[in-house]
Amino acid sequence: MKMTYKVEELKDYLKKHGIRPSTIRLKILQYLLENRIHPTAEDIYKSLINDIPTLSKTSVYNTLDLFLEKGVVNTLSLKEKELRYDINTYLHGHFKCEVCGKVYDFPVTDKILEVNELEGFTIKSIDINAYGICKKCNEKIKNNKEEE
Repeated sequence: MKMTYKVEELKDYLKKHGIRPSTIRLKILQYLLENRIHPTAEDIYKSLINDIPTLSKTSVYNTLDLFLEKGVVNTLSLKEKELRYDINTYLHGHFKCEVCGKVYDFPVTDKILEVNELEGFTIKSIDINAYGICKKCNEKIKNNKEEE
């Protein structure tokens, strides 16, 4: 079920993070909240260009950089050249399907931080990424083999 957000909610969210709301920032935030697909800047641009004909790729990148600086998004690269953006800034892992390319979130507990070998270290971020074949693709592969 896709959540929808009111403009006032989006404005409050940006203000809470110290960001002055603008049309582009509100649209990008709304896109990220309503499409939790870990998009690239290019994905966001292509999705919003029809709604905002004056949108430039530079504006998308600048907005995402600001969101990153203010803690609204995190980035992930997942063995790719392009960065993906994640509106979920809480500790969690990512699974990337090698067949369909979709990225899924999965829960991770903070117990992972209890590593004796890192005592005295300062951990600033954690990336937990898994790669393989998602459930949907596994089912398709299984069904295709059964048909043969």
